[in-house]
Amino acid sequence: MFGQRVMSVRRSVLAAAAAVGIAAGGAGAAAETFKWAFQGDVQTLDPHGLFETFTLGFQSNFYEGLVTRTPDLQLQPALAISWENVEPTVWRFTLRQGVTFHNGNPFNADDVLFSVDRIRTEGSDLKVVATLIDKAVKVDDYTVDIVTPQPDPILPLQLEIFFIMDKEWSEQHGTTEATNIRGDDQGNYANLNANGTGPYVVKERQPDVRTVLVPNPDWWGDNKSNVSEGIFTPIGQDATRVAALISGDVDMAHPVPVQDWKRLEDANGVSPLTGPEARTIFLGFDQDRDELLYSSMKGKNPFKDQRVRQAFYQAIDMEAIKDKIMRGASTPSNLMFAPEINGFNPALNERLPYDVDKAKALLAEAGYADGFTVTMDCPNDRYVNDERICQAVASMLARIGVKIDLLAQTKSKYFAKVLAQNGYDTSFYLLGWTPSTFDAHNAIVSLMACRVDGKGSFNLGGYCNERVSELSDLIQVETDPEKRQALIDEASRIHADEVGHIPLHQQPLSWGVSDRVTVAQRPDDIFHLQYVTVK
Repeated sequence: MFGQRVMSVRRSVLAAAAAVGIAAGGAGAAAETFKWAFQGDVQTLDPHGLFETFTLGFQSNFYEGLVTRTPDLQLQPALAISWENVEPTVWRFTLRQGVTFHNGNPFNADDVLFSVDRIRTEGSDLKVVATLIDKAVKVDDYTVDIVTPQPDPILPLQLEIFFIMDKEWSEQHGTTEATNIRGDDQGNYANLNANGTGPYVVKERQPDVRTVLVPNPDWWGDNKSNVSEGIFTPIGQDATRVAALISGDVDMAHPVPVQDWKRLEDANGVSPLTGPEARTIFLGFDQDRDELLYSSMKGKNPFKDQRVRQAFYQAIDMEAIKDKIMRGASTPSNLMFAPEINGFNPALNERLPYDVDKAKALLAEAGYADGFTVTMDCPNDRYVNDERICQAVASMLARIGVKIDLLAQTKSKYFAKVLAQNGYDTSFYLLGWTPSTFDAHNAIVSLMACRVDGKGSFNLGGYCNERVSELSDLIQVETDPEKRQALIDEASRIHADEVGHIPLHQQPLSWGVSDRVTVAQRPDDIFHLQYVTVK
């Protein structure tokens, strides 16, 4: 299955290498303004500053990688027109000629090499991509060899989010290193300014207020959208965001709380746009420190004990969360990746049963019969009903004697606190993950592998089983589909048996749209202006 998919991707890529029209819409249509809202702002314009789906998706309107994907997630050429695995550890990319950055500078191999170096800098949050690359070698101005540390049969699938920056522009503006989003590097020029090659140009940027995009008249592709100006506004409150859509202040809003779907169906001129999302929402524990940073339990770390982690798992009633908070629209999960992801095995997706008595017994057996207090970090404007989920989890854990101090914050503060750039400053947290490659290896190496040698970049709690890390390396190079699936299954079983994390569910895609527009909804919740048509 996997091998056939890679073969098919390669054939389709080579066949499409000469094509430049990958947009949808009506050519020659009247120019229109399109307004949309999300529950939080894009965190930075620096394409290497934050590995986060919404931020990277927003940036993909004006920055591009070597490859891209269509709305149905088919891999397509972008700044590379073709690629070939010329040696086991060498992928050769032929670059698109005649491309210019928004300021008019020509794009060439030097920009690719510069960008490879830039994602290795201290402020970069794209270390998970950097670890895939040993070095980049310039063959000529429009040919680059990317050398991998070991054979990597799926490298192209992993490069959509690796955006290329202009070497000359970056040097001119002193932004040769990536923006550190913790707050001490907000003066980095690339944080508030952009110079990509993509179909749109950043005309105006007011953080937390609005960002305006306009078409790039010199884009190499064929942008058939009739949007002449795209105005993005962050609207944090769910009710305000939905009201803005119904009143016509915005043409699209996401996410829409699932409890508001009927409200949109009953309103004139708007409707919900829903579907399955390939994002898994999960809980994680600090299993690395000998003493938790934020807990009443001093001198020890309860989460180092598998029985405590399992007690938390079995104290959470996922059916109640599904029915009462997600209105039946979520899919409870035991795996760290969704059914849409290559490598998903439904036979391993059965959750441990909800059992409060069992959870209490496990805590007592581990020496915590009286429970303890721990702080839970949670975003309140990133995932569908995120804060409500955390509140429900806190209420359920109280039944087994665990008191949760819930710290729910806007995503900018949340990510700045818990990510690697701030030393994984968390004891217990909620996070969501969509594998950017739509392959299980991405989730395994990013979330489940030990935090060594560039692996485990988003393993915030430091879960570590050396066999899982070894399996992540083996999965990356295995080309036999059956053998590769067996390795993925082994990693999944180990992680589940040890309760490395607590998978909760796959959340639904939940957008609201005006009847005056058509948009494309990708299963990874990425939104592209070039697929918008205003009627």
